[in-house]
Amino acid sequence: MKIHTFVLGMFQENCYLLVDEATNQAVIVDPGQDPDEVIAAIKGLDVVGIWITHAHLDHIAGLREVKAAAPNAKVMIHEVEKDWLTDPLLNGSARYPDYIDPIDGPGADVLLKHGDSVTLGEHKMEVRFAPGHSPGHVVFVGDGFVLAGDTLFNNGIGRTDLPGGDTAQLIQSIREQLYTLPEDTTVYSGHGPTTTIGRERQSNWAVNDKSDLLSGGPNVQWT
Repeated sequence: MKIHTFVLGMFQENCYLLVDEATNQAVIVDPGQDPDEVIAAIKGLDVVGIWITHAHLDHIAGLREVKAAAPNAKVMIHEVEKDWLTDPLLNGSARYPDYIDPIDGPGADVLLKHGDSVTLGEHKMEVRFAPGHSPGHVVFVGDGFVLAGDTLFNNGIGRTDLPGGDTAQLIQSIREQLYTLPEDTTVYSGHGPTTTIGRERQSNWAVNDKSDLLSGGPNVQWT
């Protein structure tokens, strides 16, 4: 399986295209703003899914365009945030009328929960519920990698100052759902470069020094 990264829109959000070369099947993870590159890349592929880690505007701004280009792809999101896909107030797009159109769909085809499995060709991935950045955030765990959304970054964590955010809950999610993965697991985050679980266990100040985080240490909030 190949994982392609596209940095999209004004939020510089990482959208991922997973391709199973054996079956020509593909899934798109978190289609952000202005997804023209992604749409061009899926030509000739059988796109079977659009997986959403969480429904903040920067991760779903391109959903309508991508769904139109891949109408058979199933939109999958945790049940807690299903209404966010169609409500500009919940997904935050209503806050930026000068920069982005209101995001009001399409809705979900499949509702996810912790412990579910999602598949791409012969590859099976585990859904883990990891709230804190948002109340319905999930991560997708594959063989040697995790699609982490806005939970864990390279020496940082997701911001928690948006509605539904909870710093203590996010740290707990990272420790229980990500730090339990093997050290050589590659972390594909929602923004910025990749990292590994082992590297973050050793050096991620935000998770490893909780007191500094909660007292307002430097760089507390990330996109």
